[in-house]
Amino acid sequence: MNLQIVSCYQSIITYKSSTLTYKAGQKQPHKIIDKKDVQKKGTFPQNLAPVAIKYPFLWLSIIALIIYIPTLNFGFTELDDSIFIREFHEYNENLANLFTSFHRGLFDATKDPYFRPLFLDSIILNYQFAKQEIFGYHVINVMLHISCVVLAYNLFVKLRIRRLHSFLLALAFAVHPVLTQAVAWIPGRNDTLLALFTFAFFNFAIDYSDMGKLKDILLSVLFLLMAFFTKETAVFIPVVTFIILVFIIGNDWRSRSNIILYSSWVACFLIWFIVRSQASNINATSGTDIGNMVSSFIHRLPLIPQYIGKIILPVNLSNFPMQEQTSNLYGYIAIALIAASLYFSKEVNWKKVICGAIIFFIFLIPALLIPNNLNEQTFEHRLYLPIIGMLIVLSETTIFKRVIDSNTLLFSGILCALLAIGNFVHQRCFKDPYSFWTTAVATSPNSAYANMMLGAREDNLEKSYHLFRKAYSIDSTQKYLNFYYGKMLQMQDSVLQSEKYLLAEKQRTDFVECDFYLARVAMTKNDTTGTINYLKNYLTRMPASEPANNNLLLTYINRRQFPEAKSHATHMQQIGLKVPDQIQMILSKVPQ
Repeated sequence: MNLQIVSCYQSIITYKSSTLTYKAGQKQPHKIIDKKDVQKKGTFPQNLAPVAIKYPFLWLSIIALIIYIPTLNFGFTELDDSIFIREFHEYNENLANLFTSFHRGLFDATKDPYFRPLFLDSIILNYQFAKQEIFGYHVINVMLHISCVVLAYNLFVKLRIRRLHSFLLALAFAVHPVLTQAVAWIPGRNDTLLALFTFAFFNFAIDYSDMGKLKDILLSVLFLLMAFFTKETAVFIPVVTFIILVFIIGNDWRSRSNIILYSSWVACFLIWFIVRSQASNINATSGTDIGNMVSSFIHRLPLIPQYIGKIILPVNLSNFPMQEQTSNLYGYIAIALIAASLYFSKEVNWKKVICGAIIFFIFLIPALLIPNNLNEQTFEHRLYLPIIGMLIVLSETTIFKRVIDSNTLLFSGILCALLAIGNFVHQRCFKDPYSFWTTAVATSPNSAYANMMLGAREDNLEKSYHLFRKAYSIDSTQKYLNFYYGKMLQMQDSVLQSEKYLLAEKQRTDFVECDFYLARVAMTKNDTTGTINYLKNYLTRMPASEPANNNLLLTYINRRQFPEAKSHATHMQQIGLKVPDQIQMILSKVPQ
């Protein structure tokens, strides 16, 4: 049978015509030849020789870049990204905070269960050249994804998967729409960073287990530590590495090199645990006790088929998914398709299949342990690392176990093209706040938070009112809902009616913006003392707010508190705010 090379692959794939020799029992750490392609004489026939891929790193990088070029022009989504870039701008300006990040929580310095210092540090470093312009942050997100794609390819090769198969698996990883959120959404960077350090660690750990070089053990320790300080999921990395080394690659678990590896893993864990224990956020454990995590784990078990469905049949994706509003049907169909593909495959390595499934599950455990009162969303960016386990399983299915020919290449190319199209379509919901929250409401209509956030960005007051009422009917205790509802009432000139909602939000969350709008309520009631107090309280937390400073200055003048007005005008000028010309004229006429 003569192989015909598909034209679209001619530039990157060639078929070797040379005869290769395979010796039974020979250990070949990074060059794998499947037994089914070996003749009894131990050689490949010329027309079935392994496929050589020209410049796989280059092509994978180019494809990943092309897929995500549109995201470079995306703006904020107003889901956490504006917090880390805009609200944290003072924190990001100070390079000394690269060390402070190891002593604080993620969102709040002292009241936050999340400990992710390297994510905060990545934003600080990004801020040094991008400031508050989000373009620079999107550039880094895309570069991180490209790096992960290249490392994933290298990892698949070291897992004894044929190079062409490894290329196709890495290509699927590069374009898969279920991973779009990790790249197109700036906070999704936490998962790409984790994967980057994890893949690098896997590569060096495998090399050390195979060859025992000092360089490899040192680099593996470095990247494991970086993974630990990126996200809590890293505590499962050593378990997965053991599975890879012993059950997939088949190295002796008692070998000297592996014993040294185990010791380095324990040392890394202890370093992370000690540093985290001394961080100020360690006492913020509300909602994360063992009982809550166990009940959450049981409640979230249906996420397993849901996530499998999104990997195999990515047609029900959401930028703001909720477990109860995601169908399990696609997951069951996907599991059936995988089972059928394995059944009809030839010479399946069931050990690798089982290990891949276990790796997928292990890396998914953190997503199953999150209590609903901490985070009820089942975000897809959490699949960025677990999907590697599922790709290992797919490497044993019929499409990869057949003799590589033009039909297999064509079929793989069509699948990846469909995934790329799905990626382009899914990207659109991340381009701006209105697109993001419109899609969130469409895919999770019973989310009080999504309805509230879209209502806050809806220009049509009637639609905005409807969305806020819907959010109230779903969950009247939703954080920030009372604030947004009060703000909407003020936009409708129902200033006095907004007071009870603003006060309720202030009592519940102490949201800083409540003081600004409560100052307007006090002004409407001719309570100038209350107006001044609310504005002062607001300015202690938002000192550079021009509207609040101007309003306080006008209130002083209206009360004829000219000394206070002059003092505040001077303060505004000192912090770089312009005092309106009319007010300067009024103050200039006031006697000394």
